[in-house]
Amino acid sequence: MHPFASRRSDSVAALGEIGLISAIRGWLGSAAPPPPFGMGDDCAVVPGSRRRQLLKVDPVVFTRHFDARVPPRAVGAKLLKRNLSDIAAMGGRPGCAVVALLLDPQVSVAWLEQFHRGLAACARHYGVALVGGAVGQAPGTLSASLTLLGQAPARLLTRRGARAGDRIYVTGVLGNSLASGHHLSFRPRLAEGAWCARQPAVRAMMDLSDGLAKDLPALTPAGLEAAVLARALPRRARADVRAALSDGEDHELLLAVDRQRDPASFAAAWQKAFPRTRLTCIGRFVRRGQLPPEALRLDDYHGFEHLRA
Repeated sequence: MHPFASRRSDSVAALGEIGLISAIRGWLGSAAPPPPFGMGDDCAVVPGSRRRQLLKVDPVVFTRHFDARVPPRAVGAKLLKRNLSDIAAMGGRPGCAVVALLLDPQVSVAWLEQFHRGLAACARHYGVALVGGAVGQAPGTLSASLTLLGQAPARLLTRRGARAGDRIYVTGVLGNSLASGHHLSFRPRLAEGAWCARQPAVRAMMDLSDGLAKDLPALTPAGLEAAVLARALPRRARADVRAALSDGEDHELLLAVDRQRDPASFAAAWQKAFPRTRLTCIGRFVRRGQLPPEALRLDDYHGFEHLRA
């Protein structure tokens, strides 16, 4: 059976990333446990140890996540930080990692040296041990995939748990990530994520990486809608509302906070813990069909989805 379809309707492009993941979950059936022990969250939770472990894998691919203008040291750091951001989104602490390379035979040795030096410097900074990996040949390809193992917090924080009336918060600022260089210079919110896991008022959390319009539905419970206000969006310089909702590569935390928690006291506690990290309430969850007229219609915006044009 040939692995490439002759018609687009028979290809993964017709499904898109979300449809493909849903199909894979069905194909795997009972071999794939439900989240958080299987696919469906920022990391998989690995059972069977004294402390639950987090497992995450993410790649960087030439022409998709970087190009020849990006220094190879920055590419190596970005590979690790992409994975660290997902560990942060579940309040975890990183441990060890392995890296798999797919390389065209013409890939420059000098480029790979600088890539690994950048990866190593980032790993030392965040206390990650690089314990192995693999190398494979793939014509026309330069891709590195990192698998990161981390330790789950005592209280596991996932994407599920928000309720009607809960407030929606985001760290940092959004939009214009590529032009500003933020997609390379971002700092994984590890300390902030661990703090959130210790706050009973934080009901759910996730990494914001594909754009708010695409990611927020994963935090939204069935029967609810996210009422997000345009004026509340924290935007990076030269980012309009559409950019803040759709650009992606922000690598910030998106969290749902109990409606019963006083917003002023929550903001004060955050400010005391993280005086240099901005935290913004951008809206709240409401019953479906009760979206206020001033709220954004998120269906009118699109973040980044793999395999979709």
